[in-house]
Amino acid sequence: MRHWGCRQRRGKDEIRHRKVRFRRLVMTETLRCRSCRGFTLIEMMVVVTIAAIMLASGVPSFKSFTAGQRVKTAASDFATAATLARSEAIKRNAEVDVAAAATGWQDGWRITAGTVTIGTQSAYTGLVMTMVTPTPVAYLGNGRLDPARPQPILQVSGSDGGAVRCVSFDLSGLPKTRLGNC
Repeated sequence: MRHWGCRQRRGKDEIRHRKVRFRRLVMTETLRCRSCRGFTLIEMMVVVTIAAIMLASGVPSFKSFTAGQRVKTAASDFATAATLARSEAIKRNAEVDVAAAATGWQDGWRITAGTVTIGTQSAYTGLVMTMVTPTPVAYLGNGRLDPARPQPILQVSGSDGGAVRCVSFDLSGLPKTRLGNC
C-alpha cells in the first residue's frame, strides 16, 4: 500500500529532475549553436565592401541614364506643347504659335494665340535645344502646320553630347520624337 505523501514527494522530484534536464538541454543547444547567434565583424566588413564595390560600378551608368531621361523629358515636353498648340488651333479655328523664349529653346517656350498666352515652359538646365529651322512652330486653324514656313525640326541633346533626341512633324502637324540626330 502506498502512502499519499510519498507519491507527492516523488512527483516533486520528477518535476525538479525535468527542470534540470531542460536546463542542460538548453545549455548544450546554446553551446552547440554559437554560430547561430549572429554574424562577426569580419563578415559584416566583407558585405559592406562588396556593397561599396557594386555601388561604385553602378554610379557611372546611373549618371548616363539620368542624362538620357532629362533629354527624353525635354523632347517629350516640347512634343506635348506642340500637340496642345495644334489642339488649340483647331478649337479656336485660329493660328497658334509655339515660340522660343527670347534667349533660345533651352530657356523655355510659350504657346500663344494672337496676344493670348495659352501656356509657358520654364528653362531646362544642362541641355542644348536647337531648332534646325529657326522659326516658331505655327499651326493654322485646321490643325496643320503653316506651309509658308519651313518644316520645324528640334534637336535636344545633353550638354555633354551623350543622349540626343529629335522632334519632327509629319504632314498633318503631329509631332514625333525619336532617338538620334535630326
